[in-house]
Amino acid sequence: MSIKKLDYWLIESLMDTDLYKITMLQAYYHAPEFRLVDIEWKFACRNRNGLDLTPLIPEIFRQLEHLCTLSFSDAELDYLAGFSFIKPDFIEFLRIFRLDMRFVHIEAKGEDINLRFSGPLLHVSLLEIYTLAIISELHTFVNCGGIDLNVARENLAEKIAILQAENDLSGFSFADFGTRRRASKAWQEEVLVTLKEQLPECFSGTSSLHFARTLGLPPIGTMAHEWFQSWQAVTRLADAQKAALEGWVQEYRGRLGIALTDCYSMDSFIRDFSDPYFGKLYDGLRHDSGCPFVWAEKAILMYQQMGIDPLTKTLVFSDGLNFPSMLEIWKRFRGRAKISFGIGTNLMNDVGNEPLNIVIKMVTANGRPIAKISDEPSKSMCEDLGYLQYLASQYGIDPSLVKISQ
Repeated sequence: MSIKKLDYWLIESLMDTDLYKITMLQAYYHAPEFRLVDIEWKFACRNRNGLDLTPLIPEIFRQLEHLCTLSFSDAELDYLAGFSFIKPDFIEFLRIFRLDMRFVHIEAKGEDINLRFSGPLLHVSLLEIYTLAIISELHTFVNCGGIDLNVARENLAEKIAILQAENDLSGFSFADFGTRRRASKAWQEEVLVTLKEQLPECFSGTSSLHFARTLGLPPIGTMAHEWFQSWQAVTRLADAQKAALEGWVQEYRGRLGIALTDCYSMDSFIRDFSDPYFGKLYDGLRHDSGCPFVWAEKAILMYQQMGIDPLTKTLVFSDGLNFPSMLEIWKRFRGRAKISFGIGTNLMNDVGNEPLNIVIKMVTANGRPIAKISDEPSKSMCEDLGYLQYLASQYGIDPSLVKISQ
């Protein structure tokens, strides 16, 4: 079975990505360690459940070909240059930046998609979010027959009503983290406009640079797993997490100070982060796997043991959230730390269809394996069990407990 070509482009601007992709790219651009690093990324769908994804391949390829013709406009670069943490030399790098189909490899693997990006880190990193958004929107319109706007709007209204029913939301805030798994770009825009109008006190912004610019919303984001994973290629493995934390400090000098904690488990993160140097420089932490309540208790105790008031730090939750779960977490920890949320799939792809749980993660650097070990085993990703077990041993994790997942 094949599908017809869409009569529109799913990505029309290189700004249609998450802020943290740009902030990480700048950090790579300035760090001498990464000038000669080649990276391979791999696509995985965690909930294919017998769905044949291969008919999407020709249109994915065509949409990516169009993506590789795009460049940042002067207006977009002027917007980025307005942020104090974006540096002039990086703006000039972006001015000539293009993505390249030579680094894209896609083919069928049974009924699944074997999709990989292989090439210089600086030239393949940005492919991730665009590609996920393309696949997610193609799934919406090809496999699910599109969006029933009546259902989508009703579901959104129910979410808003949940928050509006609360008597006191002081200190509660959430942001959109849904670009990569959105039902469609048009639906993401409608959701953001609605939230801006109806929840102005607690809707804090979006990870999407495009919509932050066009809708006048605060852009939200700092770093992702790739930042921590990539350091495995350029430093001693046991030091990779500390090197990533220090590298971020060298680039941003305390700005963009929310650190992701689960590339090597929360316990190993606490071991490497407990120096007050990091504790004071970073503004807070982001949760992305494992039990959020256990994680937050560990984070608060860590700050207390460092002699830092947890109320001066922000705990950001971003793992599989919905509106009731955000409220439950907030009510548990309000008054103990600053609490905020980044919500993705449940916000931008709750339209009556089953969204794909899709990711694209680094799997090799300079031909050698790299990996993450999540606090949720199903979110780990590696292709070399021996390496994964060795990585676990370096970060105080029982090697017998880790396994290769997609």
